[in-house]
Amino acid sequence: MHRRGPIAPAFAMPQPPIRVMLEPMTDHLPEIYSRFRRDFPAVAAAQDALAESIQAADGALDERSVRLVKLGIAIGALAEGAVRSNARKALDAGISVSEVRHTALCAISTRGFPAAVAALAWIDEVLAARQ
Repeated sequence: MHRRGPIAPAFAMPQPPIRVMLEPMTDHLPEIYSRFRRDFPAVAAAQDALAESIQAADGALDERSVRLVKLGIAIGALAEGAVRSNARKALDAGISVSEVRHTALCAISTRGFPAAVAALAWIDEVLAARQ
Protein backbone atom coordinates (compact mmCIF):
# COMPACT_ATOMS: atom_id res chain seq x y z
CA MET A 1 0.00 0.00 0.00
CA HIS A 2 1.41 3.37 -1.02
CA ARG A 3 0.94 6.35 1.27
CA ARG A 4 1.06 9.92 0.12
CA GLY A 5 2.63 12.17 2.72
CA PRO A 6 2.65 11.82 6.49
CA ILE A 7 -0.51 10.92 8.31
CA ALA A 8 -1.08 12.76 11.56
CA PRO A 9 -2.65 10.84 14.43
CA ALA A 10 -6.27 11.69 15.16
CA PHE A 11 -5.27 13.14 18.52
CA ALA A 12 -2.57 15.49 17.19
CA MET A 13 -2.96 19.07 18.32
CA PRO A 14 -1.99 21.91 16.02
CA GLN A 15 1.35 23.38 17.00
CA PRO A 16 1.88 27.13 17.26
CA PRO A 17 4.84 28.41 15.27
CA ILE A 18 8.10 28.50 17.15
CA ARG A 19 9.95 31.80 16.96
CA VAL A 20 13.45 32.03 18.32
CA MET A 21 14.85 35.52 18.80
CA LEU A 22 18.46 35.71 17.73
CA GLU A 23 19.10 39.30 18.79
CA PRO A 24 20.25 39.81 22.39
CA MET A 25 17.79 40.84 25.06
CA THR A 26 18.13 44.44 26.13
CA ASP A 27 15.19 44.81 28.47
CA HIS A 28 13.54 42.43 30.90
CA LEU A 29 10.01 43.74 30.32
CA PRO A 30 8.55 43.56 26.83
CA GLU A 31 6.94 46.80 25.69
CA ILE A 32 3.52 45.12 25.39
CA TYR A 33 3.69 44.13 29.07
CA SER A 34 4.83 47.58 30.19
CA ARG A 35 2.08 49.17 28.11
CA PHE A 36 -0.53 46.80 29.58
CA ARG A 37 0.52 47.76 33.13
CA ARG A 38 0.46 51.46 32.23
CA ASP A 39 -2.89 51.32 30.39
CA PHE A 40 -4.69 49.05 32.87
CA PRO A 41 -3.14 49.61 36.32
CA ALA A 42 -6.16 48.26 38.22
CA VAL A 43 -6.16 45.02 36.21
CA ALA A 44 -2.39 44.69 36.62
CA ALA A 45 -2.74 45.19 40.39
CA ALA A 46 -5.49 42.56 40.53
CA GLN A 47 -3.30 40.14 38.56
CA ASP A 48 -0.42 40.78 40.97
CA ALA A 49 -2.71 40.18 43.96
CA LEU A 50 -4.01 36.95 42.42
CA ALA A 51 -0.47 35.68 41.86
CA GLU A 52 0.46 36.46 45.47
CA SER A 53 -2.66 34.80 46.87
CA ILE A 54 -2.06 31.66 44.81
CA GLN A 55 1.48 31.39 46.13
CA ALA A 56 0.32 31.85 49.74
CA ALA A 57 -2.85 29.73 49.43
CA ASP A 58 -1.50 26.39 50.57
CA GLY A 59 2.24 26.59 50.82
CA ALA A 60 2.62 22.96 49.78
CA LEU A 61 5.23 23.96 47.21
CA ASP A 62 8.35 25.84 48.20
CA GLU A 63 9.63 28.76 46.12
CA ARG A 64 12.09 26.54 44.24
CA SER A 65 9.36 24.11 43.18
CA VAL A 66 7.01 26.92 42.19
CA ARG A 67 9.71 28.48 39.98
CA LEU A 68 10.40 25.19 38.17
CA VAL A 69 6.68 24.41 37.75
CA LYS A 70 6.02 27.85 36.28
CA LEU A 71 9.00 27.49 33.94
CA GLY A 72 7.72 24.11 32.80
CA ILE A 73 4.23 25.48 32.17
CA ALA A 74 5.68 28.38 30.16
CA ILE A 75 7.76 25.96 28.09
CA GLY A 76 4.72 23.76 27.46
CA ALA A 77 2.74 26.78 26.28
CA LEU A 78 5.62 27.98 24.07
CA ALA A 79 5.23 31.34 25.77
CA GLU A 80 8.56 32.95 24.94
CA GLY A 81 8.24 35.91 27.28
CA ALA A 82 7.10 33.69 30.13
CA VAL A 83 9.96 31.24 29.53
CA ARG A 84 12.45 34.10 29.68
CA SER A 85 10.82 35.66 32.76
CA ASN A 86 10.53 32.38 34.64
CA ALA A 87 14.09 31.39 33.75
CA ARG A 88 15.32 34.69 35.22
CA LYS A 89 13.17 34.24 38.33
CA ALA A 90 14.38 30.66 38.78
CA LEU A 91 18.00 31.74 38.54
CA ASP A 92 17.34 34.61 40.96
CA ALA A 93 15.82 32.08 43.38
CA GLY A 94 19.10 30.15 43.38
CA ILE A 95 18.16 27.39 40.97
CA SER A 96 21.23 26.31 39.03
CA VAL A 97 21.78 26.84 35.32
CA SER A 98 21.85 23.07 34.78
CA GLU A 99 18.51 22.65 36.57
CA VAL A 100 16.88 25.41 34.51
CA ARG A 101 18.20 23.90 31.27
CA HIS A 102 17.18 20.39 32.41
CA THR A 103 13.61 21.67 32.86
CA ALA A 104 13.58 22.51 29.15
CA LEU A 105 14.97 19.09 28.28
CA CYS A 106 12.10 17.47 30.21
CA ALA A 107 9.73 19.04 27.69
CA ILE A 108 11.03 16.77 24.91
CA SER A 109 8.92 13.80 25.98
CA THR A 110 5.77 15.81 26.79
CA ARG A 111 5.70 18.89 24.54
CA GLY A 112 8.06 17.76 21.80
CA PHE A 113 11.57 18.30 20.58
CA PRO A 114 10.97 21.61 18.74
CA ALA A 115 9.40 23.21 21.82
CA ALA A 116 12.23 22.04 24.05
CA VAL A 117 14.87 23.34 21.65
CA ALA A 118 13.10 26.70 21.37
CA ALA A 119 12.91 26.93 25.16
CA LEU A 120 16.61 26.08 25.45
CA ALA A 121 17.41 28.88 23.00
CA TRP A 122 15.35 31.38 25.02
CA ILE A 123 16.95 30.22 28.26
CA ASP A 124 20.43 30.43 26.75
CA GLU A 125 19.70 34.02 25.66
CA VAL A 126 18.73 34.86 29.25
CA LEU A 127 21.98 33.27 30.44
CA ALA A 128 24.05 35.14 27.86
CA ALA A 129 22.49 38.45 28.93
CA ARG A 130 23.63 37.77 32.51
CA GLN A 131 27.30 37.33 31.57
